[in-house]
Amino acid sequence: MRETTAPYQITDAADLRALLGEVAPRTATKERAALHARDREWIAASPFLVMSTSDANGNCDASPKGDPAGFVRVLDDTTLAVPERPGNRRADGYLNILANPHVGLLFVIPGRRETLRINGRARLVRDAPYFDDMVVRGHRPILAVEVDIDQIFFHCAKAFMRSHLWEPEQWPEDNLPSAACLVKEVQTNVTETVEELERYYSPENYAAKLYRD
Repeated sequence: MRETTAPYQITDAADLRALLGEVAPRTATKERAALHARDREWIAASPFLVMSTSDANGNCDASPKGDPAGFVRVLDDTTLAVPERPGNRRADGYLNILANPHVGLLFVIPGRRETLRINGRARLVRDAPYFDDMVVRGHRPILAVEVDIDQIFFHCAKAFMRSHLWEPEQWPEDNLPSAACLVKEVQTNVTETVEELERYYSPENYAAKLYRD
């Protein structure tokens, strides 16, 4: 049985602020509502982001999105478009957007310890003229998420420094099972053999399906 933490639970903003301390003035005022030229440069250099969503009941999802650097298109100073490529078809985040448009984006650049955070309101579009500018390996996006920006700011480097994320010499030894073994172990209804799953999850098979089903 899990040991209860109820006596230590933080239940209101005043308790939280007393524990964390006051926000530094520079941090408190760093938010922007429109893209600066440096924001545009960061987005153009980023090949990876995490998109956070929640449904109408507050159930959350965080989904990675990746493509060649600059895959997110800036439509204007307050609007972005994120392309969708073939995936597992669960569409958890997209179903969330249909119920609750609020999204959070975290833009990552390999080797950089800072991140760019953008919060806003999203909508799904099945096509648009700019889709032609999002073609990769001859494939247009399946759809795109247009985001009307509410809040923009750069996030500091501390989390990346603590985790040593970009320092291979600090990485822990990878002793975890392969993706195929993990799926076979945790999904009890999977009927494929481990060997069949290894072929399915192989880098060669995935590489062939990055932009087509």
